[in-house]
Amino acid sequence: QVQLVESGGGLVQAGGSLRLSCAASGRTFSTYRVGWFRQAPGKEREFVAYIWWNTHYTDYADSVKGRFTSSRDNAKNTVYLQMNSLKPEDTGVYYCAADPRGSYYSPNEYNYWGQGTQVTVSS
Repeated sequence: QVQLVESGGGLVQAGGSLRLSCAASGRTFSTYRVGWFRQAPGKEREFVAYIWWNTHYTDYADSVKGRFTSSRDNAKNTVYLQMNSLKPEDTGVYYCAADPRGSYYSPNEYNYWGQGTQVTVSS
């Protein structure tokens, strides 16, 4: 069992940066693959980023490539999402999720979810 807690969201102006953290409980978290998703009001939850357990592989949605970077510190049981050059369209609730059963692009495949953290980007 893994419990996830996101933090680091907030209000930022366009062009600014935020770093989200996803802290996990559970000794085996270092072996879990982790995805980041976001959900804007009235929209479906969408894939943002993915990181393999050993950080050697990451993947990003086209809309955030070159601006967002995911990393992890397994000693701290924490995964990060560094978000730079933020745009108003990045606004939403950001979630981390762990242990996908199938495609890591689909939110339906993940076994564990955090409660989410709000990111608001003003123009």
